[in-house]
Amino acid sequence: MRILLVLAHPLSESFAASVARTAREALEASGHTVDLLDLYAEDFDPRLSEAERNGYFDLPYDTSAVAGIVARLKAADGLVLVFPQWWFNFPAILKGFFDRVFAPGVAFTHDAAGGRIVPQLTNIRLLYALTTTGSPWWLVHFYMGNPVRRLLKRGIANFCSKKLVFRMMSLHDMDRATQARRRAHLERIRRALAAV
Repeated sequence: MRILLVLAHPLSESFAASVARTAREALEASGHTVDLLDLYAEDFDPRLSEAERNGYFDLPYDTSAVAGIVARLKAADGLVLVFPQWWFNFPAILKGFFDRVFAPGVAFTHDAAGGRIVPQLTNIRLLYALTTTGSPWWLVHFYMGNPVRRLLKRGIANFCSKKLVFRMMSLHDMDRATQARRRAHLERIRRALAAV
């Protein structure tokens, strides 16, 4: 498989960067091709432009400003996202990636009858989210209702692709995680991605 591995963290020595390296190594060791898209290193602009928003319902929608990334997404069989959760949500740069790249004609088309959208990323057969959060498990799940998982699985995965394998692996309480817990989490990721 060809995997688009998207990293969304501003620090090159972050734990997220370690997760991305671990994921890449495990996937490549299993014979997959990995295309690393480091949004910060590639200076991705997350801001939806005025022209992009004004043309949102144009046919065809103009994705020329992000054409290179769109081509990489369309060439992929799988998508692995690596990011921290900040304020129970995506980092702004990853949200901008969805806003600008998961656009009409790329990730979906508008149903001519209105209402539903039609998935277009039928090439994507798996979506894995590898994430961390500073909050404990109970707070994310019981108090907040695990909003990032809901957005990814019920929104992006279901509305943009069909019959893909979705999995989210999170290290909770990251701010107090010991080195042993971090190593164990990296090993869990290595095993999971080696099985892809």
